[in-house]
Amino acid sequence: MNFFEAQDQARRLTGRLVGLLLLAVAGLIVVASLVVALALVLLDGQAGGDPLARALDPRLLGGVAVAVILVVALGSLGRHLQLRAGGSAVAEALGGRPLNLETRDDNERRLLNVVEEMAIASGLPVPAVYLLEDPAINAFAAGHAPDDAAIGVTRGAIETLGRDELQGVIAHEFSHVLHGDMRLNLRLVALLHGILAIGLIGHMLLRGAVLGGRGRSRRGGGHAAVLGLGAALMVVGYAGTLCGRLIKAAVSRQREFLADASAVQYTRNPDGIGGALKKLAAHSAGSRLGAANAEEFSHLYFGRGVRAMSRLTSTHPPLEQRIRRVLPHWDGSLPSPASRPADPAGAEPPSTSAPPTGTTLAAAVVASVGRLDAPDIARARQRLAEIEARLIEAAHDPFAARALVYGILMGGDPQSREKQRLALDSQALPEVLVELDRLAEPLARLAPGHRLPLIELALPVLRQLSTTQFAGFHACLERLMAIEARPGALQWALHRLVVQGIEGERRARRDRHLVDLGGPLSRLLSALATAGQGDGAEAREAFGQAAEALGVALDFMAEPALAADLDWAMERLVRLATAERAALLAAMIRCVEHDGRVEPEEAELLRAVAWTLGCPLPDPDRGGLASRPGERHDGQHR
Repeated sequence: MNFFEAQDQARRLTGRLVGLLLLAVAGLIVVASLVVALALVLLDGQAGGDPLARALDPRLLGGVAVAVILVVALGSLGRHLQLRAGGSAVAEALGGRPLNLETRDDNERRLLNVVEEMAIASGLPVPAVYLLEDPAINAFAAGHAPDDAAIGVTRGAIETLGRDELQGVIAHEFSHVLHGDMRLNLRLVALLHGILAIGLIGHMLLRGAVLGGRGRSRRGGGHAAVLGLGAALMVVGYAGTLCGRLIKAAVSRQREFLADASAVQYTRNPDGIGGALKKLAAHSAGSRLGAANAEEFSHLYFGRGVRAMSRLTSTHPPLEQRIRRVLPHWDGSLPSPASRPADPAGAEPPSTSAPPTGTTLAAAVVASVGRLDAPDIARARQRLAEIEARLIEAAHDPFAARALVYGILMGGDPQSREKQRLALDSQALPEVLVELDRLAEPLARLAPGHRLPLIELALPVLRQLSTTQFAGFHACLERLMAIEARPGALQWALHRLVVQGIEGERRARRDRHLVDLGGPLSRLLSALATAGQGDGAEAREAFGQAAEALGVALDFMAEPALAADLDWAMERLVRLATAERAALLAAMIRCVEHDGRVEPEEAELLRAVAWTLGCPLPDPDRGGLASRPGERHDGQHR
């Protein structure tokens, strides 16, 4: 199953799950409405007539049903709004704290390195990393989309697991990001909270009736009716919650198996995830979290996290079963809880296999979307090692990160750079300008292919800017782009990536088709063809091949694209149906590799545009996507 099929499957699964829960809610509404209507009739105290018949009066029953629906809907909506910030809201609800990106703690630094390597290798935004001060071994990934994702890891995990084991756990969590599980998980939280609201109202009624009846005479049937109503709503609400948990657990168990298998696929090291699972089984604190609301998010965790009432309500398969799936020859022995393997001495060397040839390159790259492999992670580690330490450190500092982005996005033309610097002098903070001067020399030596990784590293700290700070930062970015009359496609794409990476993905229905988007496709593919082949006959030919591959009538636009034109195109292309994004991505690749080579700048451009489309491309070197100077994909030299 490729990335696009996995995303579609996650959406279908979400639809089915929501449908099942809505059926459960419908049943609850019917039962709760009858209970409330009957209680109202009894509280009315009028003699005569059958109470049940009066409770079944359509006007009374309909009014009560509407009220119950509103309770469930408002309960779900309220929880959804509380979690709209994405993964950070979940991490903070569980007591997590954002990990200091400049930490000197070896365990925390190791965790950050593993997460950053995994993100850069997969083409995903680097997620926010949270530390839970809990002795249990556990972790989770949460968010609505990769742009607002957060990875949470416990203190017990980073102190107990070796690097390979920690990498296996993080790979497991990245699988949930890549397979679209996060949005499904947060929707489950909101829906179950709405169902639980009925039970909570019943609990409050019952408690109020008991406390209100003490110390004074009870009014007979009325008081009894309130007690009965509260008890009945509690039973109905908690029964509905139990039904929801059964559905949640059944889905979650299968997604955990998939994530374990994906961790093995990504790292090519079953001993990593297998060792972490064995450590979890042997650890004295296990995986149970001490947070007060740990139960609500139980389906997000790497380990069980909470005590399950039965195997039916357990959101995770038994540990023994998970271990045997990744380590079929496991003998049943467990390691000492205190043992921790030594970290590997160095990175695995990148793959040296021959790159794909001809038109197979596009198919190979499309197949790699959303998939990781051990050489990808090793390449990401090597790429980060090639970047000067000053720039890596700058990406983790709030002031230096802003200066780093300004420096990367400033145009290559000296005259434009001078104008842009003057604009920054009047708009940017003095502390940021000092950092920009300090970074000028290493930025001038920055090798092609290193700009995108640095921006990815800087995004987590930039997301922590306050509203006022981001407004100032965003104004400076817009000013830089405005001064650059004709920004290159890469400059535009990196600028868009920074803004989207901080603001988050704009929610849009993916209901458009390629045949509906001729204008935006013409604009984007023309820009890519021109970026890869210049503005001559080769660019027109590259564009024609891409249009032919799409099977859509398109018009080549020879004039250089303005940033506003490309923004207009992307705002429409983000609505493209998931199933058709693979075809667009293949056409984009055909544009830039028409001459038989893909320069590092072109590979960065592809990744940046693919990111904004929600298609995470792996490291540019994978499958020969980024050529060395003088090499062609057909094996010939230029």
